[in-house]
Amino acid sequence: MSDFGGAARPLSENPDYQIAVLGVPFDEKSSYLRGAAAGPAAVRAVSTGKCYCGWTELGVNLEEDTVLVDLGDVDTSGDMDKSFALVEKGVAAVLDKGAAPVVLGGDHSITYPVLKAFARRFKPLDVLHFDAHPDLYDDLYGDRLSHACPFARIVEDGLAAGVVQVGVRAVTAAHRARALKHGVRMVEMKDIQDPLRLRFANPVYISFDMDALDPAFAPGVSHHEPGGLSTRQAVQIIQSLKGRIVGLDIVELNPSRDPSGITAAAAFKVLKETVGRIVRPT
Repeated sequence: MSDFGGAARPLSENPDYQIAVLGVPFDEKSSYLRGAAAGPAAVRAVSTGKCYCGWTELGVNLEEDTVLVDLGDVDTSGDMDKSFALVEKGVAAVLDKGAAPVVLGGDHSITYPVLKAFARRFKPLDVLHFDAHPDLYDDLYGDRLSHACPFARIVEDGLAAGVVQVGVRAVTAAHRARALKHGVRMVEMKDIQDPLRLRFANPVYISFDMDALDPAFAPGVSHHEPGGLSTRQAVQIIQSLKGRIVGLDIVELNPSRDPSGITAAAAFKVLKETVGRIVRPT
């Protein structure tokens, strides 16, 4: 297990943890390139305290101001139904302890079972979704659980009271129609003006697809979509967000396209700054 900037503590000595990292090495629903299953290991590897400190930019010391543990990976060796059930169960167990899950994917299909667990705990729940794509296809090549479809299932099932999508720039007419039907707010890249300040009345879950970032900052993804967010823009949106963040997933990191490790480093930056906001809400 990595030490997450020196912040991670042994589970055996810290059963009453406040933040729990949970890996989901699953990419069977990827439509183009496989490789996101290696994402959790890549984030852990880059997050060593020998390189990064546990302090966030907003002054939260993750070594002292919270109790963070790494629960390891969900077993995804079985079929999809079994894997998704174990994801939902693992997230629910963290929530049952009153802690905040930080889920490392994995392709974006895993957000659906994650939010099934969240929806039972938080009613109503808002979702802030960073992505180049809306992931609102009804199906992709006949697969309704593809990584291109999780937010179609999420809004259909009523798992979120509100969804805000930031950074989208590969949007079809069908996406727009489904967003309009279900009240999804798209903040498209072409319309973003800095600083983007978001406010949420309900507890908010953040789902961060690494291809929300421009490939110049995050080449280690399966779907390169130029014209995206910078790492700084993404961090500033999270830092300035008004609301109570209750959980996070980081998905679609593909280490096979990230030889320098810069995308994994950006993922850890997003993780660290978001956890800081969970610890110290505004």
